[in-house]
Amino acid sequence: MVGRPNVGKSALVNRILGRREAVVEDTPGVTRDRVSYKSEWNERNFTLVDTGGWEPDAKGINASVAAQAEVAIDLADAVLFVVDANVGATATDEHVVRLLRKTKIPVYLIANKVDDMRQEPNAAALWSLGLGEPYPVSALHGRGVADMLDLVVGALPEVSAVAKQEVGGPRRVAIIGRPNVGKSSLLNKAAGEERVVVNEMSGTTRDPVDEQVEIGGKVWRFVDTAGIRRRVHLQHGADFYATLRTSAALEKAEVAVVVLDVSEQISEQDVRIIDLVLESGRALVLAFNKWDLLDDDRRRYLEREIEQDLAHVAWAPRVNISARTGRHLEKLVPALELALESWDTRVATGKFNAFLAELTAAHPHPVRGGKQPRILFGTQASTRPPTFVLFTTGFLDAGYRRFIQRRLREVFGFDGTPVNVNMRVREKRARK
Repeated sequence: MVGRPNVGKSALVNRILGRREAVVEDTPGVTRDRVSYKSEWNERNFTLVDTGGWEPDAKGINASVAAQAEVAIDLADAVLFVVDANVGATATDEHVVRLLRKTKIPVYLIANKVDDMRQEPNAAALWSLGLGEPYPVSALHGRGVADMLDLVVGALPEVSAVAKQEVGGPRRVAIIGRPNVGKSSLLNKAAGEERVVVNEMSGTTRDPVDEQVEIGGKVWRFVDTAGIRRRVHLQHGADFYATLRTSAALEKAEVAVVVLDVSEQISEQDVRIIDLVLESGRALVLAFNKWDLLDDDRRRYLEREIEQDLAHVAWAPRVNISARTGRHLEKLVPALELALESWDTRVATGKFNAFLAELTAAHPHPVRGGKQPRILFGTQASTRPPTFVLFTTGFLDAGYRRFIQRRLREVFGFDGTPVNVNMRVREKRARK
């Protein structure tokens, strides 16, 4: 789906998908990256690619978006060229048509914002573009969208000429962090193409963008997300939705790479983002970016900040990288593999209880109020992340549970994954 800014492409995407997926706002140019969505119509599966608004002579970020649209056309089996019927054909639209005529794939002219019969003549006027019959639709009200989908999806080839074959489902990685720490640069360097719009302007990634990337001989699915803004309730418009989408991307991911900018102090916001990963139960890798810019003075302060502010995730693998130059990017793969292996780890019940017996013999729980709670036995209830349940005769102090977590890590590893230790207190049976 291509077209100049604010003709209603994202609204049309949402109408086709039946949910609010693309970030929509009445500001031209809100969708900035091309974003793929899986969809289905009449039992046919297809991928819908929403592109940024296309301004052919665009400067700055608009030029990047225009280039992305051209790439999207190269990766499509059909193009929906969306025009605002009420505005009519503009010079930009005519320029786009000249580019579209060079493609070998079918191009459908979609006249959007035809909300009722009175606007039909506006759609008919678009015959002048020379792309054949305009299809009048209203993304806002859904008018004409089903007929358009019948036509377009019905004409798609049985097997896509461009789709990559997926085998065995690559592991899913979310790249998250504050705005402008280098998340998009990291994905672009890994993918080897300008996949995500990168600009000095903070917060240029608005929708999460999935990309399959081969690093270290293995395919990974990266989800690049909008930079998490300071506080959700302080936001308005597109950035608010983008923050919610970052949480959604974490839900889809198996492991999160939190990107931190070493040239700046570790902030409260960085810690909050790491806590979001812990709350979501995903595996975690910390990527310290812009390492090539680090001097000795800043390095000393940074080590102190890591000890102080990131002590609760001392178990997370650390990689020191430069997304700009690609330095040490190859170290990301072993870190991801280690974190995912830990996330998937299961400890046999016998082994776990032997560990508990040894631990409680050497370090029994302190006596509280004349009573000493005992651990009767334990089991690993689940993986992803590893979650253990202890059956006890009384409530275990939070400090003692943390001690058990620490010893679990020392004995079984668990580098790169949260570990949960829950308890079930056995009720005393009343004597008859």
